[in-house]
Amino acid sequence: MSEGLWEEGRPGVLRLPSGRLVRGRDLRRPLDAAGPRPTYGVYLLGRRPPSVPWNWDWIRWPDFRLPTDPDTAHSLLTQAWRRAANERVELACGGGRGRTGTALACLAVLDGVPPEEAVDFVRRAYDRRAVETPWQRGFVRRFGGGV
Repeated sequence: MSEGLWEEGRPGVLRLPSGRLVRGRDLRRPLDAAGPRPTYGVYLLGRRPPSVPWNWDWIRWPDFRLPTDPDTAHSLLTQAWRRAANERVELACGGGRGRTGTALACLAVLDGVPPEEAVDFVRRAYDRRAVETPWQRGFVRRFGGGV
């Protein structure tokens, strides 16, 4: 992997099967002042997030729900997955579990994890409580074209 990516083992960093590293984050906690900053972020919130000094996009995604525009969500998550090959990409929501876990599971699907296994993959490798609702699990299955 390229120099300057996330360091595996740091809080929130998930290694996808391809070796891509992405970071999930809880926006309610401050960033580690000494740690690296993302080069690209996707923020999963019901309201527009405050601006940050790196490239970022926003998916309107109310807490405990699904993205208000699934096509935009698919496009931006696909872009995040592509960029993670050589950039520090983070996905983040208020608590870092439900929406963030769902988005990370979608990246896992893009990376080749079968949709019906992606939630378990993220719960094992990122946070055991990731993906909080049945409709979020369904979103991951549909994201991969499954039922």
